Amino acid sequence: MRFKSLALAGLFCGLQCAALFLPAPGHAARLKDIARIDVAGDLQLVGYGLVIGLGGTGDSQVSEITRQSMGNVLEHMGINVDDRKLRLRNAASVMVVARIGRYHRRGATIDVSVSSLGDAKSLEGGTLMMTALATPDGVVHVTAQGPVSVGGFSVRGAASNRSQPNYVLSGRVPGGGIIERELQGPAPSHITIQLNSPDYTTAQRVANAINQRAGETTAHAVDAATVTIDADKITGDSSNPAADRVAVLYNIESIEVEVDAPARVVVNERTGTLVAGENVGISAVAIAHGNLSVEVRSNQVISQPAAFSEVGETRTVEATDIGVYPGDGGLHAVPATASVGDLARALNALGVTPRDLIAIFQALKEAGALYAELRVI
Repeated sequence: MRFKSLALAGLFCGLQCAALFLPAPGHAARLKDIARIDVAGDLQLVGYGLVIGLGGTGDSQVSEITRQSMGNVLEHMGINVDDRKLRLRNAASVMVVARIGRYHRRGATIDVSVSSLGDAKSLEGGTLMMTALATPDGVVHVTAQGPVSVGGFSVRGAASNRSQPNYVLSGRVPGGGIIERELQGPAPSHITIQLNSPDYTTAQRVANAINQRAGETTAHAVDAATVTIDADKITGDSSNPAADRVAVLYNIESIEVEVDAPARVVVNERTGTLVAGENVGISAVAIAHGNLSVEVRSNQVISQPAAFSEVGETRTVEATDIGVYPGDGGLHAVPATASVGDLARALNALGVTPRDLIAIFQALKEAGALYAELRVI
């Protein structure tokens, strides 16, 4: 296909040129901030390894897998030992995971994550021995080794007292993984854009913005989460299609798109947190939300025996008073609202607490007066 200079010139046009054709967005975001561009099938890798150098916080004798693994390692180094006689508290079995992409090249380094597999108490101060990381079909792509960083510590006292400011049974080996085998295969004929939050409206806006920047139809919204770009239309018969692809992606990821999202109210009842999106609205309703307060007071009083008593004695006893106070349970009319700001003002006028708001939103949903999805986390 003939290289389309007009389309490429449009893609190389700056943000000022795009602003002449695109309407000013209300809440615009860069495409690179709301999506993954040029998704190329990353690989998840996993492997089994050993962490050594632990100060007595490794796996116990009960963990047979650690003893067998260490015995195999020593045997591979020419040291024959009965693994049943090994007493290892400075080693721990771990699972090692990592992720590589199509653009990682042989010899590049990546971070790997390690997590305890046995009954170790901490991986602090340990070193990961050489571990092969492979795909589920057994193809090794990365070898990992190096000191483990857990970012915290754990202290235990003799009386079971414990201080642990961070979780110490998992950590990372920064730059500990070396890529030994690259992902093979030519670059795909389509550039894929994957939205972080799937939405049909946003996906179509992304396609429209790219086409407007390119000057022709090169992008198509496939579904609510995916937009594809025909790479052949962009690079054509260019002598250096790879460089053109990078230049095109450089311009695409800077495009600003107005993000749309469904009306949603997210509630966390454990913490009393409530978050409402900008499109949330309610119909005209009447709300009565009264509080019933129960107050319990406990006082220490002195009880003395009767006068001239021979068996009585002075004692301190506890006196309890219980009071019940009904709150304001009046009926309040709340007008229909079309914005989250109006909704906040209407509900704040009732003088309710965040936990009261959660109960009110749940009741509004049941009454069919809430124009939003109610999600409890």
